[in-house]
Amino acid sequence: MTRATAGLLVVALLTWGCGYALEGRGITTDPSIKRIGVPRFEDANTGWVDLDTRVTEAVVGELTRRGRFTVVKEATGVDAVVLGEILSFDVVPINFAGGGEAEGELTEANRYSITIRAKVVYRKVGVAEPLWENEDFSVRDEYDLETSDSQSFFDREDQSIDRMSESFARRLVAAMLEAF
Repeated sequence: MTRATAGLLVVALLTWGCGYALEGRGITTDPSIKRIGVPRFEDANTGWVDLDTRVTEAVVGELTRRGRFTVVKEATGVDAVVLGEILSFDVVPINFAGGGEAEGELTEANRYSITIRAKVVYRKVGVAEPLWENEDFSVRDEYDLETSDSQSFFDREDQSIDRMSESFARRLVAAMLEAF
């Protein structure tokens, strides 16, 4: 083997592990945690029906997808627990259509901003100091509503709530478990 070939081989071996495979790296969870409880998030403030259930199910689903834990929807018989309280769920129109010069032409919102804010604590059972907590964890997204049909509006609204719940859960679980 020539020096040039040996040099290339050394460089290749040294750089072999580099890349963008960050998911699942830097886990900060205690390795003794095998079973995590996620009781339903509290929601005394928003008035949105089933928001607490949708957010909780999304968090359970995201933790389950990580494949490192058994995840249950209760706080008993577990090694760690995720406790959440939804602080707000805001839907704000951010773009409008219509409203031309003609009299009687209506201006309608066609794009909305949605923000979920929550207080979340992730702790090992029997330990006072949390593994992770955030008093104001928030996720924001936008969605389009391209029709004035009221049934379509509510269908799109439900889809957006589900999408926001999943986005919230992905970001929350990443923040809780990964060292970034």
